[in-house]
Amino acid sequence: MNNTYYQECLFYLHNYSTNLAIISFYVRHSCLREALLHLLNKESPPEVFIEGIFQPSYKSGKLHTLENLLESIDPTLESWGKYLIAACQHLQKKNYYHILYELQQFMKDQVRAAMTCIRFFSHKAKSYTELGEKLSWLLKAKDHLKIYLQETSRSSGRKKTTFFRKKMTAADVSRHMNTLQLQMEVTRFLHRCESAGTSQITTLPLPTLFGNNHMKMDVACKVMLGGKNVEDGFGIAFRVLQDFQLDAAMTYCRAARQLVEKEKYSEIQQLLKCVSESGMAAKSDGDTILLNCLEAFKRIPPQELEGLIQAIHNDDNKVSGIVSKRW
Repeated sequence: MNNTYYQECLFYLHNYSTNLAIISFYVRHSCLREALLHLLNKESPPEVFIEGIFQPSYKSGKLHTLENLLESIDPTLESWGKYLIAACQHLQKKNYYHILYELQQFMKDQVRAAMTCIRFFSHKAKSYTELGEKLSWLLKAKDHLKIYLQETSRSSGRKKTTFFRKKMTAADVSRHMNTLQLQMEVTRFLHRCESAGTSQITTLPLPTLFGNNHMKMDVACKVMLGGKNVEDGFGIAFRVLQDFQLDAAMTYCRAARQLVEKEKYSEIQQLLKCVSESGMAAKSDGDTILLNCLEAFKRIPPQELEGLIQAIHNDDNKVSGIVSKRW
């Protein structure tokens, strides 16, 4: 920095050039601290930080050096908040999720780090066997949320909160942790079923509890139908339906129709038994499931058809079932 040529360059840059050019000059000459201080002093926009400092740092493998300098200049990281948010958005657009995760951990942004772990778990997985091998990501996500709860409980009396870290209520965090726990149970169960050959996932993207309600209902169906029999996975499927307040009757009907399609008629009787014993089914749910099966499939063998119709409790429904099969 004492070099005359270096000082001459700086003189012309400061007088005639842009902040980006000045910052890029500092970075090229390994003067990262000076680049950062200039950025703060001039209150440069996030784009300058991304192009002039952040991209050159991670592309040259110096992200840790940058993080150390950011922390040494401002241990709270508050001064860097808008720049760190922009950096995360930049990495997300580029699909550089491993660098993003590293940065989120540096920022102590526990909630977003947990979300990135969930993406690592579910992204592009083609089977529950694959997901079973990636369960460690869900454990890491749970750890991040636990740390977040601990940190928020410690700082609950303080007024100031860091604006660039994602906030979440304790109730929401607990709900997400329950989802993670239930997804781990679903994964272990379906992984075991795939290994035993009793279950095979054919739909992509692979259904998980991190999707919409339709996907969650799909998970419940897969679990009900994936084991040795319906009873094998009904407990987990029932918890999925209860935890997410899904339409249980519709899900049972979907599962029953798939059983008819696979000609597993005895399993339908077991499904009805499980639904009845769950304690949450309406009196008419069993009949609804059976009528739905009869209306959907016209070629049920006579013997099996008789068994399904006899299982209908309400006489009017029984007549409807007979009429629908006759026509």
